[in-house]
Amino acid sequence: MALNQAGSCSPGVLKAGLGLMALCLAGYIVGPPLYWHIVEGLAAVSRSSSSVSCPPCNCDCSSQPLLTIPQGLRNTSLADCAKHDPEVTDDTEKNFTELLSEELKLREAEALESQQRADMALLEAKKMTSQYQKEADKCNSGMETCEEAREKAEATLLAQKRLTTMWELRARQRGWKEGAAKSSTQSR
Repeated sequence: MALNQAGSCSPGVLKAGLGLMALCLAGYIVGPPLYWHIVEGLAAVSRSSSSVSCPPCNCDCSSQPLLTIPQGLRNTSLADCAKHDPEVTDDTEKNFTELLSEELKLREAEALESQQRADMALLEAKKMTSQYQKEADKCNSGMETCEEAREKAEATLLAQKRLTTMWELRARQRGWKEGAAKSSTQSR
């Protein structure tokens, strides 16, 4: 490394070091996925080229023993694994059917529980709506009562004004004056 007088690296060496670090970091990040992508591509190419040259295998595994071992030492359980066992298949299907049945029952129970919660929420909402409707009806009834009372009060006030106007007119016809009535009330 070339050091200048202050003891630090020259800009060219620093740029080269940073470039090398960037190249290593990019290789570290991009390298593994690129490697596996290339390997898969090569495997696909080799499979396609080998499948053209090799005819498909026709073998009956149930007729041939898995291992060629002398008759006395032969373990037939390995050969039996390759054979189709209807009893095991039936048990497996029954277990699978039972598991599916249990899963359906669980989902049905969850759906039923969810439906019950929704029904309860709906019932609660209906109760609240009914309560609010009753309050609104009370309010409307009170407003109607107040409106009727106001209309009656207006009618009574109008009738009183008419009566007052009639009595005032009669009093004026008989010589009553407004100022004279005040002075006579004050002198008492």
